[in-house]
Amino acid sequence: MYGRDPWGGPLEINTTDSATDDDRSRNLNDFDRAALSRPLDETQQSWLLGPGEEKKKKYVDLGCISVSRKIFVWTVGLILAAGFIAGIIALIVKLVPRHHEHPPPADNYTLALQKALMFFNAQKSGRLTKHNNVSWRGNSCLNDGKSDKSGAVLKDLVGGYYDAGDTIKFHFPKAFAMTMLSWSVIEYSAKYEAAGELNHVKEIIKWGTDYFLKTFNSTADTISQVVAQVGKGDTSGGTSDPNDHTCWMRPEDIDYPRPVTECSSCSDLAAEMAAALASASIVFKDNKVYSKKLVHGAATLWKFARDQRGMYSAAGADAATFYNSSMYWDEFVWGGAWMYYATGNQSYLYLASHPKLAKHAGAFWGGPDYGVLSWDNKLTGAQVLLTRLRLFLSPGYPYEETLKTFHNQTSIIMCSYLPYFSSFNRTRGGLIQLNHGRPQPLQYVVNAAFLATLYSDYLDAADTPGWYCGPNFYSTNELRKFAQTQIDYILGKNPRKMSYVVGYGDRYPKHVHHRGASIPKNKVKYNCKGGYKWRDTKKPNPHTITGAMVAGPDKNDGFHDVRTNYNYTEPTIAGNAGLVAALVALSGDGSTKIDKNTIFSAVPPMFPTPPPPPAPWKP
Repeated sequence: MYGRDPWGGPLEINTTDSATDDDRSRNLNDFDRAALSRPLDETQQSWLLGPGEEKKKKYVDLGCISVSRKIFVWTVGLILAAGFIAGIIALIVKLVPRHHEHPPPADNYTLALQKALMFFNAQKSGRLTKHNNVSWRGNSCLNDGKSDKSGAVLKDLVGGYYDAGDTIKFHFPKAFAMTMLSWSVIEYSAKYEAAGELNHVKEIIKWGTDYFLKTFNSTADTISQVVAQVGKGDTSGGTSDPNDHTCWMRPEDIDYPRPVTECSSCSDLAAEMAAALASASIVFKDNKVYSKKLVHGAATLWKFARDQRGMYSAAGADAATFYNSSMYWDEFVWGGAWMYYATGNQSYLYLASHPKLAKHAGAFWGGPDYGVLSWDNKLTGAQVLLTRLRLFLSPGYPYEETLKTFHNQTSIIMCSYLPYFSSFNRTRGGLIQLNHGRPQPLQYVVNAAFLATLYSDYLDAADTPGWYCGPNFYSTNELRKFAQTQIDYILGKNPRKMSYVVGYGDRYPKHVHHRGASIPKNKVKYNCKGGYKWRDTKKPNPHTITGAMVAGPDKNDGFHDVRTNYNYTEPTIAGNAGLVAALVALSGDGSTKIDKNTIFSAVPPMFPTPPPPPAPWKP
C-alpha cells in the first residue's frame, strides 16, 4: 500500500518500519531533489535529523556546592553593581548640603521655666561648682557651723540656700521649697527632660537635701535636736549688731558672726524636712544608695517630730517674726503622705488619713485661708496628694472615709479658684487674691496654679472629664485655663505690661531687693554699712538675678520697682519653687501628662482590709 509522501515522493507505509539503516540511507537518494530544496520547519527537521546533541554546561565549584558559571557571573556582577550604586548614593548624600530640621521653638512656659531654675543657682551658699553659671556669685559663708570665737567646728553647715534677698538660711521654707520641686519632678519628669532641665532641677534638689542631712545626725535612728536656722535677722539691736538684715553685703564678703539656731521641740520643721527628704528619695530612686540614705534620714526626722511635740517658731524670735508657723498638724498629714509614698509602710498612711488628725489640721472646716497652699499651710497640698492615691489605687477600708473627704474638699478648693465663685477676690487685671490683698501675693498664686493644673491632669489620667461644683459640672480645661491666666499675668499680661520674673520679657524689675545682685563684683569689699550706697541708689542692679520671681503687685495691680521695698521686689526660694512647679506643669504642647506610676514605686500591691462585720441583729 502506497501513500502520498507530503514532500512529494511515494512512501511505502508497510515497509518503512522494517527497513534497515542501510536501506534508509540508500532510499534518501531516491527522494525528490526539488522537495529537499524547500525550507523545512522545526518538526520536519526533527524528523530528518533526529535528536540533537545537547551543549555541555559549565559549572563553578564553590567547595560545598557547584553553581552554574553563568549564574555565578551574573550574581557577582549584580552585587558589584549594587555596591557601586550604593556608594554613589552615599557620596551624593554626603556632599549635597542637607536641610536640618530644627525642633519647634520652646513655648513661653518652657522659656520661663529655664530662667526660673537659674534663681536657685544664684541662691546657693557654700563652695560653688564650676558650672553654677552665675558669674557674679562665688564661694560664701564657708565658716557656717563654727563657734563665734574659738573657730571650732560644732557642725558642718556649709552649703544650702539663702532664703531671699538676705543671706539667712531659714530651714522651714527651704524644706517646703525642696518638697515642691521634688513633687514637680515626680509628676512631670518627662516635661523636664523635654525642656533639657531634668538634670539641672535634680542637681538643685540634691544641693538642698545634701545640706539638710547635715542639720541633724542623719545616721542615727533617734535624735534630740535639729538645726532650724543659720544666720540672724533681728534688727532690734540696730546697726551696732551686724547681722544678715542690718548689713547690706555680698554673701562672699560676710565677716560677721552667723549664729546657729537649734530646736529640740519642733514638730512642724522636722515633719517638713522629713517630707523634703522622702519626696527627694523618689526623685533619686535610681540611685539606690542615696535614696536609701534619704529615706533613713526622713524616718529619723519623722520619729523626732512625733516624739517631741512643739512648734519651731515658739523658741526663736527670728522664726516667729519672719516664718511663723501656725500649727504642725498639717505637716503631719503632708509629711505622713510623703513618708508613705517613699516607703510603702502603711502605718504612715494610717496616720495621714486618720480622721482625728485631719480634724486637727482643719480638713473639715473652711476659714479665710482655706485652700491656700504655702510654706506654712500644707493641708491643701496634702489633700491633693492623697486624692491622687484614691483616684489611682483606691486603697479602700480603713482609709476610704478620710480619703473621700479629702477628695471632696479638693473639689471644693478647685471650685474656689474659678472666677465664677467669690471665695477670693481678683484684681482688675485678673490676679486672684489668695492672701486677701496682703503683700507678696505671687507665692500663693503660683502654688494654686500648680495644684489646679496637676489636679486637672489627675482627672484626665483617670478618664474623668471634670468635676462638680454644686449642681454645675466643669471640665478640666477650666482648671488649666485658670492656671494659664494667673501665670500669664505674672509673665507680663497685666495692666502694667511688666513681667514679674526677672530676665523674662522686655520689661521686668531692675531694682530687685537682693544683696548679691545689687552690689557690683569689682574686687572691692564693702563692709556692713558700706553697702548701703548700693541699697539706696536709684540705679538698676549691676547684676541681673535671672529667673527671680519678685513678691508682686498690690491689690490694685500697682507695683513699685524700689529696692528698699521688699514687699514688692524681694524674691524667695519658696515662691520660686512654686513658680517652677506651675511652669513645668503648663509647659509643652499638652501631649505629655503626668507620670502615674513613679510615685507608687515603693508602694506594695494593696489588698484592702475588709470592714468589720455588722453588729448582730437584735429584735
